[in-house]
Amino acid sequence: MISALTHAARLARAGYVFAREGVFGVVDPSLVPPPGQLALRLARLIERPGVKSGPRVSRALTRLGPAYLKLGQFLATRPDVVGVAMARDLESLQDRLPPFSREEAEAVIVASLERPVAQVFVSLGPPVAAASIAQVHRGEVDRDGVRSQVAVKVLRPNVAARFNRDLGDFFFVAEKAENYSAEARRLRLVEIINTMSRSVAMEMDLRLEAAALSEMAENTANDPDFRVPTVDWDRTTHNVLTMEWIDGIALNDHKRLAEANVDVAELGRKVIQSFLRHALRDGFFHADMHPGNLFLDPSGRLVAVDFGIMGRLSPKERRFLAEILLGFITRNYRRVAEVHFEAGYVPAHHSVENFAQAIRAIGEPIHNRTAEDISMAKLLTLLLEVTGLFDMRTRPELILLQKTMVVVEGVARSFDPKLDIWKVADPVVREWIERNLGPIGRIEGALSGAGELGHIFSGLPSIVSRSVLVLQQLEAMTKDGLVLSPETIAAIGRSERRKNRGRTIALWIIAATFIGVLMTMSRL
Repeated sequence: MISALTHAARLARAGYVFAREGVFGVVDPSLVPPPGQLALRLARLIERPGVKSGPRVSRALTRLGPAYLKLGQFLATRPDVVGVAMARDLESLQDRLPPFSREEAEAVIVASLERPVAQVFVSLGPPVAAASIAQVHRGEVDRDGVRSQVAVKVLRPNVAARFNRDLGDFFFVAEKAENYSAEARRLRLVEIINTMSRSVAMEMDLRLEAAALSEMAENTANDPDFRVPTVDWDRTTHNVLTMEWIDGIALNDHKRLAEANVDVAELGRKVIQSFLRHALRDGFFHADMHPGNLFLDPSGRLVAVDFGIMGRLSPKERRFLAEILLGFITRNYRRVAEVHFEAGYVPAHHSVENFAQAIRAIGEPIHNRTAEDISMAKLLTLLLEVTGLFDMRTRPELILLQKTMVVVEGVARSFDPKLDIWKVADPVVREWIERNLGPIGRIEGALSGAGELGHIFSGLPSIVSRSVLVLQQLEAMTKDGLVLSPETIAAIGRSERRKNRGRTIALWIIAATFIGVLMTMSRL
């Protein structure tokens, strides 16, 4: 009871902030039951003047703090839950908060690295960027007499406790909604909050972000157009991440890019092809590739930072992505439909021909437009919408991929509005298909299959010995009968008595109900 009242009090404060920021003004009253319509009218009375324009939800979430900011960012990747319009509003949500003091940052560093700051860093500057979970300082380290610049990411003090408190409120709402709403159960709100909770827990362990950096560094070691900062593992812990400082031009600084005479059309190509290589070749991609997280270094390579949100695709999903993109490029809609069925995304009771017809309705308009009017991200959005008509369940990994592609495509088109996305994507997609679905890929697949068979055969002796033991036990049971211990017999007896009591009570209730009905009928 006390816990419920605590949740209710905190949620009431959140509701007040939403009302002040005009969030309830975007709700269609006709979709709300009469009591709810009255509540909406009351909420509109406390709106701040001048809140009728702009991203109202984003403003409210920013005011409510770190956990609500993360909730908004997470829901921006789930248009299937919040709707397309709301998702677009949330896309503008900037994960920026005022920095915490340098003294607090130094205290976190000392506690985490167990050394005075002066022994760890030659110098440590003021914060240069602050977000909901951590902030970044510029520092300098000395390695064997050689000084180098580093970026030091420091977790916000007590951020985990605040997140856990607010996540408890989110779970409270989700559970109550699922108890009373079939639509909430269909959307699986509790599972959505669970997924967000796991994502935030990973972001709050900076060692995991360092591991993501390290993994992507290995994946892209031979890429000519892309790299990531190197991690300083000696100065990295749960609460502190130290990495190479990037001296480059942020991709949102168009003025500096112009002053440096950067070929922006070529830069757009690098952004698109790098993302597709990571998604298709590696199955591991940066899922927050907005311009502020991308830099152009002096050698002309893209450098990505902030690896808190990452996406993964299994080999099945990579094949799915490659084949549907190639299918749309070549107008082979039948193949695009077949890939959905082969992946198990669309239930087998549907017609491949009908599904191919629906996909043609998406693909054909594309081929009647100029290259700059074609959006690959919009194509995937429409595809996910159409698949919903054919009982395809929501695939979170594909939605995250689609949302990242929206951002990446927007970045590339900001440099070259006439960029032909399909022409740029074609060589990467074809290279992956030739490598993985061509003769070499088939040979490697056969070898991999042979290896798996070898593992199975190597385990056969133990499987056979266990099977023989089971057969011996069955033979003993048929010969001597099934012997139960006295404790098991007593437990079965107790269970049967409980069942009998339940049946007796149920029969009395049914009988009483029947008698009541007869008495009522006799009075008529």
